[in-house]
Amino acid sequence: MKDMFGLMKQAQAMQKKMADLQAELEDVLVEGQSGGGMVRITMTAKGAMRGVAIDPSLMKEDDKEIVEDLIVTAHEDARRKGEALVADKMQAITAGLPLPPGMKLPF
Repeated sequence: MKDMFGLMKQAQAMQKKMADLQAELEDVLVEGQSGGGMVRITMTAKGAMRGVAIDPSLMKEDDKEIVEDLIVTAHEDARRKGEALVADKMQAITAGLPLPPGMKLPF
């Protein structure tokens, strides 16, 4: 029973850390780029877009499709960076807990 009590205590501590992390991720910004930095997207680590910056040299009607593609690529870059940041922070929170391999948190 002692092990069960210790495990429950660890789970409660992890739950608090996860709640704190969720709040923190609302304020952590990641930036994705494409076109050599000509298009930049700023997002929170939770995926909320905060800004788009487009180099003025791309603002030509003939380049509309290129700009659209660059925006999508920059967004994808920012999303991947945010996911990697979240994964790293989650790994730090769950370190030391005897979780089964492949178990993803939060549930």
